[in-house]
Amino acid sequence: MRAVIQRVSEASVTISGNKVAEIGAGLLILVGIEDADTQEDIDWLAAKIVKLRIFADENGVMNLPIQEIDGDIIIVSQFTLHAATKKGNRPSYIKAARPEIAVPLYEEFLLQMEKELGKTIQTGEFGADMKVALINDGPVTLLIDTKNRE
Repeated sequence: MRAVIQRVSEASVTISGNKVAEIGAGLLILVGIEDADTQEDIDWLAAKIVKLRIFADENGVMNLPIQEIDGDIIIVSQFTLHAATKKGNRPSYIKAARPEIAVPLYEEFLLQMEKELGKTIQTGEFGADMKVALINDGPVTLLIDTKNRE
């Protein structure tokens, strides 16, 4: 699994002109799923994200996880995170999981994130044409790949 985690002061997702998700301070997470992903990837990634100390403490130092600021999360599926661009100019998405594999893993990831966070998480819609708006706070943007746990 790959995740792009963005600390935001606000974010929203709109589908066909209807706003389906909207948060204030928190995280906007774009997640891409590949065929090789398992429950182990889900568990590790969810725990890692919730524990990331990327919010400012009283001294302005990035020292607090999302729970300590009572922040919210929007998670958006994004298969293009697995684009291969080595050959030519047209990205290949061969590593991205097909919907029959990706949807159950995505749904399980949402459940695990809610369990780790202790509250409901907002989402986009898997496979939909979404308009994602955000104000990146910092900016703070992290990329995590469960196959390369650095």
